[in-house]
Amino acid sequence: MSEIVPTILAENPEIYKQQMENVQVFATRLHIDFTDGNFAENQTIPLSDIWWPENVDADIHAMVQKPEDYLADLIRLRPNMVLFHAESEGNLPSVFVTLQQYGIKAGLVLLRKTVPANAAELIELVDHVMIFAGELGQYGSKAHMMQLEKVRLIKKINPLVEIGWDGGVTIDNAYSLVQGGVDILNVGGAIQFADNSAAAYKKLVIEINRRGVL
Repeated sequence: MSEIVPTILAENPEIYKQQMENVQVFATRLHIDFTDGNFAENQTIPLSDIWWPENVDADIHAMVQKPEDYLADLIRLRPNMVLFHAESEGNLPSVFVTLQQYGIKAGLVLLRKTVPANAAELIELVDHVMIFAGELGQYGSKAHMMQLEKVRLIKKINPLVEIGWDGGVTIDNAYSLVQGGVDILNVGGAIQFADNSAAAYKKLVIEINRRGVL
């Protein structure tokens, strides 16, 4: 069953706290964005300021150039999953194995330009592959729906891997994404900028679980 996962993207602790308060009442899983100010131009709060409620699974999307520089600190946070980009530097196979040894799921992120075949070795290793279809470090991106073709290509390499999507999820495309094979829909602006975040979340959950009309 597919799942709606609210996103946290904050440039300072005050905004982080506000966004967390928007979603912590109803969220059971969160997608927390972290950037180094290099891989993505904007800078989020440091890892030392990241927190989440005890009853929530947190996935940390690390938009960093050098994953190995952040690995130890991420492991200390004990999230549900850490996601690194295929386009980053360093020994990613070793990074993913290390995460899994600590009981943390390993996630791989593919930018729009990255063809799954070019990351096949990494896709075979991880628990989750996230198709990044928006703009790095920004809420409110447009969803590039042609990226859905990657689902089939990823599953051909690793049939059991969980598929995520980040970028432009709205009430208008959520059902199509699920029908296209996406398991985890990470939602930022459509929830955080809504007049009522809980109501927006509920509508998205209903939408992805509706039955198709013939």
